Amino acid sequence: MFRRRTALSVSAAAALLAATPLLTACGTDAHPGAAAIVDGKRITVAQLQSRVKDVRAAQAASPDGKQLITNTGRLSLSTLNGMIFDEVLARSAADAGVTVTRADLQKGRATAEERAGGAARLKAMWLQQGIALDRVDAVVRNQLLLNGLADHLHADRATPAGQRALVQALAKTSRSLGVDVNPRFGKWDDQQVILGETKDPWITPSAPQQERV
Repeated sequence: MFRRRTALSVSAAAALLAATPLLTACGTDAHPGAAAIVDGKRITVAQLQSRVKDVRAAQAASPDGKQLITNTGRLSLSTLNGMIFDEVLARSAADAGVTVTRADLQKGRATAEERAGGAARLKAMWLQQGIALDRVDAVVRNQLLLNGLADHLHADRATPAGQRALVQALAKTSRSLGVDVNPRFGKWDDQQVILGETKDPWITPSAPQQERV
């Protein structure tokens, strides 16, 4: 799975404002301004809002902007889900000694672009899933980390058993990081490594994969 802003027209800007969730700066009483805390590290509401706005701006500038926005209506939740998962995966990979070099990333992106039918198509696919255009490398890196972690575990991502082994390893890390999510955004499930009712786009057997974030 591998999933410039331009000036917005008046209608596109209106759609952007209507579709972007209104996120206030208040967090939990214990962690004001935080959307989530992962291993003591704050993911702030401001950071979440900024990433959501980047996606909405890119979507609104697309010829299919209205449909893209409609199809990613729960963007703030899915984006936070991804931000938390990034931290869990990074720790799991580090603990397993899995690394991704610049050369690995370049090769991985080239492969993803080839499978998607070109760089433009790859970006379009991920924008459909609510992934900002400047996050494509990060998504590719995550896939490489997942592949490396699976190899470390001798788990085949193409099989249910392999995916279960991978999820179990990530779940163990997730519990150790003490993920604490602002109740406004739902509750983090350590067992499934996922936020509330969002769908996890990372634990998939192949790439690229078109799936809602």
